[in-house]
Amino acid sequence: MTKSKKEEPEEEIIPTISAESSELGTIRINHSVVAGIVRLATQSVKGVVNVGGGGVVEGLTDFFSKKESERGVKVTESAENGYEIEVRVVLEFGVDLAKIGTAIQEAIRDQILAMTGNHTKCIDVVIDDIKMDSIDKDDDDSWTADATN
Repeated sequence: MTKSKKEEPEEEIIPTISAESSELGTIRINHSVVAGIVRLATQSVKGVVNVGGGGVVEGLTDFFSKKESERGVKVTESAENGYEIEVRVVLEFGVDLAKIGTAIQEAIRDQILAMTGNHTKCIDVVIDDIKMDSIDKDDDDSWTADATN
């Protein structure tokens, strides 16, 4: 009995890593880091072509932009210490848009919780465009075939 009583107070004394930790200081995660997690989690879902704008110009603008809201991801914190996230995506033609949207939400939720310890209050997925890669590749191949003939 004495061993279990001694172990319980030791577990309570161990400081936790959170924004509420006062003994060691505070840990704040920049929203651009959270946006990066959102981007990577979104790109890991099969059927996602791009996070952010769909065109080449938009993609370059997104790549060189420093603000996460301009790169297809917007992150804000709610009053309940959860993240409110909006992610804009381009999906493959022919996929079930609702299923992919749900998969994106789940991937983001799981990665945010695993990496930051914070919960997400809401995750809005905006499907900006769909792309058909096979038509684009066939057009490119026919153009090079015409040029060589």
